[in-house]
Amino acid sequence: MNLSTTYLGLKLKNPLMPGASPLVDNLDNVRRLEEAGAAAIVMHSLFAEQIEGNKIALDRHVTRWEDNFAEATNFFPHTDDYAVGPEEYLAHLAKIKAATGLPVIASLNGTNVGSWIEHAKQIEQAGADALELNTYFLASQRRATAAEIEQRVLDIARAVRSSVSIPVAVKLSPFYTSVANLVGALEEKKIDGVVLFNRFFQPEIDIESLEVVPRLELSTSEDLRLRIRWLGLLRDQVNLSLACGGGVHTPADIVKSLLAGADAVQVVATLLIRGPERMGELLKGLTEWMEAHEYESVEQMIGALSLRNCPDSEAYERGNYLKTLQLWRE
Repeated sequence: MNLSTTYLGLKLKNPLMPGASPLVDNLDNVRRLEEAGAAAIVMHSLFAEQIEGNKIALDRHVTRWEDNFAEATNFFPHTDDYAVGPEEYLAHLAKIKAATGLPVIASLNGTNVGSWIEHAKQIEQAGADALELNTYFLASQRRATAAEIEQRVLDIARAVRSSVSIPVAVKLSPFYTSVANLVGALEEKKIDGVVLFNRFFQPEIDIESLEVVPRLELSTSEDLRLRIRWLGLLRDQVNLSLACGGGVHTPADIVKSLLAGADAVQVVATLLIRGPERMGELLKGLTEWMEAHEYESVEQMIGALSLRNCPDSEAYERGNYLKTLQLWRE
């Protein structure tokens, strides 16, 4: 049985990998993931605004005193002594590369084109095998149009693509007016793949403290439905790599993702809950399903139930809307 797949031009032994999360901050977890069968390692995101914020804070508290009096030039250490850039992230990337033989996919989340380009180049130089651009732009301002938000994603993708030679994927949110059109435009910008989808963490209101507070809730298998719908719709419309990210907890979830059209499947929540060894259980379950249903390779599975191949294409489109509403009555 052949579990291999190709994602972002990388030949992988199987389609499973951890998605971006703090899980791989620990090298022991990285080794355990490799032993459990992970095909690649996706690092957590390097957030450009954190770097920029650190630089602003350093300037505010240190460099503003440099020329105020004669002793100031020696009063503070040189800025090189401060970890204000992505040095720690890049160093950990190098450690992961040294600790495992798996491809390493770095993740970058930025706020402006300049920061994306600068850090993308550094990530490539540090040895990353591919780069995932984690786009998170919330259209919270009334004057921000859909076209402007999408153009921002395309501008960043084009700028990064032209600045590095390693494969580049874009992790999208589902909240675009036309996901298919945007993915097609990304393909035209020579982007190698997309990850569907980013999960936005929504704020909560604490009615006792009367504060708006963050709340982290992990995904469930119910979150997968949105992913498989768009995987199925996109598989026959684009030629770039597609990865499923979000809602993958069981072997059945992996099977659904592949049948819809995913080339690779990213797993996070179930690994955080059950540990890196869960990766091995998922692979075992995938293999057992393939044997039971007489699939000889993952390649045979990918897109077997995409829009073009689905016996009832309306299941992916509006025609299924009425049927779904009638299910409750039935």
